[in-house]
Amino acid sequence: MGYLDAKLLYGEETVDLRVPRSATLLEMKPLRGLDNAEEAVYAALANPIESPPLSELAMGRKNACVVISDFTRPVPNKVILPPLLKILEQSGLKRENITILIATGMHRPNLGEELEYLVGREIMDNYHIVNHYCRKPEEYRKIDEIEGAPIEINNYYLDADLKILTGLIEPHFYAGYSGGRKAILPGISSFETMKFMHSYKMIDHPMVTNFALKGNPFHEYGIRVTELAGADFILNVVITKERDIAGVFAGHYDHAHLAGCAMVYEHSAVKLDQRFDMVVTSGGGYPLDATFYQISKALICSMDIMKKGAPIIVACECREGIGNPEFSEIIRSGCNYQEFTERYSDPKDFVIDQWCAQNIYQAADHAGPIYVYSSGLSDDDVKSMGMIKIDDVQETVNDLIKTYPNTIVVPEGPYVVGMVE
Repeated sequence: MGYLDAKLLYGEETVDLRVPRSATLLEMKPLRGLDNAEEAVYAALANPIESPPLSELAMGRKNACVVISDFTRPVPNKVILPPLLKILEQSGLKRENITILIATGMHRPNLGEELEYLVGREIMDNYHIVNHYCRKPEEYRKIDEIEGAPIEINNYYLDADLKILTGLIEPHFYAGYSGGRKAILPGISSFETMKFMHSYKMIDHPMVTNFALKGNPFHEYGIRVTELAGADFILNVVITKERDIAGVFAGHYDHAHLAGCAMVYEHSAVKLDQRFDMVVTSGGGYPLDATFYQISKALICSMDIMKKGAPIIVACECREGIGNPEFSEIIRSGCNYQEFTERYSDPKDFVIDQWCAQNIYQAADHAGPIYVYSSGLSDDDVKSMGMIKIDDVQETVNDLIKTYPNTIVVPEGPYVVGMVE
């Protein structure tokens, strides 16, 4: 009969799995890392898409704000930031007038060892780095209003003479693709703005999904706000499953981003001709699977390629547990999707991180049993979510695949997206 071998991303390691050849393996199309990533970054900064070179843009500017993603995204900052910062300084910007702003969204600030992991010791010790705090009104101001909701953006960014966005382009189950405008909205937006952008109604919109841009309100509002707030330049990358840089996209905030999106779609979107009886997936490895909060992405991707009632097996380390207190409280409440909807669909009852809980309840409502392999979650935590904790992925697959031979295995979790035609 023969077998297929897969390595499920799990923390900083992998979980080995062997399945019969009758199963389907859903993997990212081969994506090769660049031979010299640093050289490619310099080349992209010098020859950007629909934009003057960064060196030209930086001439005569009084100060600059460089927005970077937070700790939850595997952006290769230690490779992309040094060339960018060097060019800014060579163009006349003094180091003390360059601010690196961490787009935390509603996540916690990145400090100490996390900050060093994020940017490296050299940058950490020599540059002004600040975290965005979405609940500190003194840190942001209103620039727009959408459907009655205030759009409030970080002051460091708004007050900068040169505004630069960096980030990673990958499939995103709300924005279509990450990167580009997402560094501003929601990256450096206020809690009140996030309440609108992550409302029950927004997340429930049918076009708020992977790879959708046209007609996707999450993306279209992001572009609108980016145009208002201003973005002089972006530096985005696409990475391989080994986290090597495969493509560098610099220049105009929309055109350069779209070029990167095209590369991601080519390698991360896989067309399927059927739905499956069982899905075996991963949370995407560290740092994405640091908490169960982000596992919503893998579950939603699974929901899109499986038959109703199909079981899901997900491997996710969750070294930091379920997530922040508000999210944990929702998840531990033991409610079902209908009860969640009745409680949280009203904007007046909005709770931070309810959107990922919404996706988890959606997936759980559609799926059959969900089996969770995780060293970071307790039996009680998994049970409170209505899921089943397992100690061995291979053993569980061996047992279930007899009943569900039409199984699909997704080693990279949400980094590859199956699309049923």
